[in-house]
Amino acid sequence: MKTLREYIKEAGEKGIAIGHFNISNIEALHGIYNAAKKLNVPVIIGVSEGEEEFIGRDEVATLVKMIRERDNYPVFLNADHHYSFESVKAALDSGYDAAIIDAVKLPLDENIALTKKCVEYAKELGEKEGRDILIEAELGFIGQSSKLLDAIPEGVSEATMTKPEDAKYFIEQTGISLLAPSVGNIHGMVTGGNPRLDIGRVKAIKEATGTPLVLHGGSGIADEDFTAAIKEGIDIVHINTEIRVAYKEALEKYLKENPKEVAPYKILKPAVEAIEQVVYNRLKLFNNL
Repeated sequence: MKTLREYIKEAGEKGIAIGHFNISNIEALHGIYNAAKKLNVPVIIGVSEGEEEFIGRDEVATLVKMIRERDNYPVFLNADHHYSFESVKAALDSGYDAAIIDAVKLPLDENIALTKKCVEYAKELGEKEGRDILIEAELGFIGQSSKLLDAIPEGVSEATMTKPEDAKYFIEQTGISLLAPSVGNIHGMVTGGNPRLDIGRVKAIKEATGTPLVLHGGSGIADEDFTAAIKEGIDIVHINTEIRVAYKEALEKYLKENPKEVAPYKILKPAVEAIEQVVYNRLKLFNNL
């Protein structure tokens, strides 16, 4: 099977993107994986520090690896938004395929130093264990909460978007494999609609860096913006809030209609199906199917 790096390169060559979906329980993993299998496309499972703490770092790493080896299927695991070297190291030691070191709140020199430390450890561990481990970093600011919002997060503006020259410098200084830029995207979903993406900025960053780009905060973005951004250089798209909302709404509906039901496998089935439908639709769009 090809490595995640190879699948990302292939996606770029085809003008499509790999879907990245977060989970905090096993049910969500099943919904995401079922959707990917129906379309026969690679998929990335993400767990943030909080999600990882709930589901279990070693448990999710073991489960994703087992599914990949059992089915010979390209499903990969990413440590999404980890904020320290120690948390990145722990995830990689558990067998994660990739990790995002999020140090955007630090001064640039400290951000570079911490990111470089993670890159060097990933390389060292990869050489030792025969693994190709990817390190991603975020540059610019897009907010932090994957939830429903009343307004654009404070601090997110054109001034905090990623500049192509800054992206080039950051990548040269750190050696990261993937860059998550700020191009009009935000974490979470804004009631009334998310802002539009700056497609020209996506293109300029790609041309300046030649590095695979990751679009965070994909929930709530217009389909035409996804298509345009992928065409101009986005290789991975993150979706989280959309599947959380689908899960919650399906769960609430079932419990309201079946107030006496207590069997978890019955209660959670509609929630899993709701996640699967959202992921299926997004993967179709990202893969131009």
